Amino acid sequence: MRISDKDLTAFIRGLGASFVGYSNVSDLLPEPLKKYPYAITFGIRLSDAIIDEIGDKPTFNYFNHYRSVNTLIDQIGLRTMLLIQDNGYRAYTIAASQTIPDAPVPYSGIFPHKTGAVVSGMGWIGKNGLFIHKDFGPRVRLGTVLTNMELPCGSISAESRCASCSRCVDACPAKALMGNEWHVGAKREEIVDAKACSEFMNKNYKHIGRGSVCGICIRVCPKGGISV
Repeated sequence: MRISDKDLTAFIRGLGASFVGYSNVSDLLPEPLKKYPYAITFGIRLSDAIIDEIGDKPTFNYFNHYRSVNTLIDQIGLRTMLLIQDNGYRAYTIAASQTIPDAPVPYSGIFPHKTGAVVSGMGWIGKNGLFIHKDFGPRVRLGTVLTNMELPCGSISAESRCASCSRCVDACPAKALMGNEWHVGAKREEIVDAKACSEFMNKNYKHIGRGSVCGICIRVCPKGGISV
């Protein structure tokens, strides 16, 4: 008997995921991945204590936390892929943190984790360009497994709930956030200047780690965190 979606959810949660969602992303995939039309999106809730330490720059502890959570996500993705494969289906994992140098869209990976997360109905894209979970806000990291196993799919959360809030925009040290509210079909450049964000982090935070973590826009967001 093949695994059910309920068994799959329990398995992923048992590996340490804080939440799991399913979506059909066949129309959103690059051509080589269309053979895996269903996305399993799972996430880890970040430590509030570590996020709340962030001031005007990231901390060493946040960098280590970010790296450790990415490792956990990759392990969950690997074990989920193996389970699905053992049950007679095909599956394809997307790395927790990945930027492909020659990607058609600069500063992007093969498939955005937040696309599956939004289409599954678990949240929206904030003015900081990050996925905002309906319960945990931006204080999450995401993983994705694509598969040809048919799964029950959620429904898209078609509206941003950021409204007039612009705390992340005001706090961004790179001035990389445009202040525009996300909507379905919005282009990334309407929300965030990914180049400005990446170059600022590499220039100013390289001594903290690999230079590509900041977290300020996560810390100041009132969704899922404490009041600031």
